[in-house]
Amino acid sequence: MALVGAGKIAEQHLLALKKVEGVELAGVCDLSPALAEYTARSHGVEAWFTDYHAMLDACRPDVVHILTPPATHEPFARECLERGLHVLVEKPVALSLQAFEDLWALARSRGLRLVENQNYRFNDPIQRLRAIVARGDIGEVEEVEVRMVLGIRGGGRYADENLPHASHRLPAGVLHEFISHLAYLLLAFMSDGDTRERKISAAWLNQGGGDLFKYDSLDAQIITANAHGHLRFSCHQWPDSFSVTVRGSRGLASAELFHPSVRVVKVRPGGQHLSPLMNGLAEAGTLVRSGFGSIWRKIRNRTAYEGLQAFVAGTYEAIRTGSEPPVTYGDMERTLRLIDDLLAEENRL
Repeated sequence: MALVGAGKIAEQHLLALKKVEGVELAGVCDLSPALAEYTARSHGVEAWFTDYHAMLDACRPDVVHILTPPATHEPFARECLERGLHVLVEKPVALSLQAFEDLWALARSRGLRLVENQNYRFNDPIQRLRAIVARGDIGEVEEVEVRMVLGIRGGGRYADENLPHASHRLPAGVLHEFISHLAYLLLAFMSDGDTRERKISAAWLNQGGGDLFKYDSLDAQIITANAHGHLRFSCHQWPDSFSVTVRGSRGLASAELFHPSVRVVKVRPGGQHLSPLMNGLAEAGTLVRSGFGSIWRKIRNRTAYEGLQAFVAGTYEAIRTGSEPPVTYGDMERTLRLIDDLLAEENRL
C-alpha cells in the first residue's frame, strides 16, 4: 500500500496497518518533504515523495490510503481508481452525493474497492450501544441525538487567522471536517427506511462571528416515520465531548467517545419504584469504571481512534476475499445524502 498525506491521521492508519498481516508500506507522499521523509523512515521505508503521481509510478501499489484535505479526495481517488488501485479514503469520500456516485460507478466498472473511513462506528462504546439497542433493552428507538463539542475556535490549526486552514473553503466550512462522523453515527441507529421520506431542518450558525469561520455551530433535526434525529455541533461549550444518545420506548442508552463510557437507563428488576435507585447505582459504577478506564487507556496509549484498527483490518480482508467491507456502499450513500440534505437551502432555518 501507499499513503498520500502524512498528517496527524496518517500515524493512526500506519499503526493500524502494523497489525494487519501481509500488508507492506511501499511509499509515503506529502507536500512537505520533511514530513514525508520523516513518516516514511519512521516506518522503515526509504521511498518518500512530494508528488503523488511520481509515487504511484514508482511504487505501483495495490492499495492507496488518501489522507489529504477533503477537497482533494475526489480527484485523488479518481486517478487511483483509473490506475486500477483500491482506495481507502478519509471522510468525506467526496463533497457531494453526485461526486461519490461517479466515483462508485468508476470503482465498480474496474472491480475495485472504494471505502470511506467511518472509524467511530467501530469504537467500543458504539459497538456496545448497538448491541443494547439490538437486544431491545430500551424498546423501540424513538429518538437519536449525536452531539459533538469541540473547542476549535480556542486555538490550533482551525483558528489561525494568518494561515487559514483549507477546510474553511469547504461547503460547510470547518464543520465539513466533522459532519460525516455525526451523520453516519446517527444513521447507524435510525431505521433503514426510505431516506428520502423525511423532514429536515438545519440551523448552520456562526455564533462567534468574524470572517474566518463560515459556521461554528450546527443544530439540525431529522424526522422520519419511525424516529426523530438530532445533530448538534458546538465549539462554544465545555468540556469537549462526543456522544450518541438513543431514546427508546422503554429507556435510554448513551455512549461517550472522547471519554469512553456507556450509560443505560431502563426499567430494572424491582419495577418502577426501584428502577431509579438501580439506575443510579449502575450509573455510578459506569462513572467509576470510565475514570479508571481513561487512566488505563492513557497508559496503553489508546485514543479515540481505536475503531480505526477494526476498520482497516476489515477493509483489507474484504480486498483479499471479495467479501463485504466494513463500510458499504449503502453506508456511504446514506451519509452523503444526509449531508447534501443538511446543506440544501430549502432545509435551512
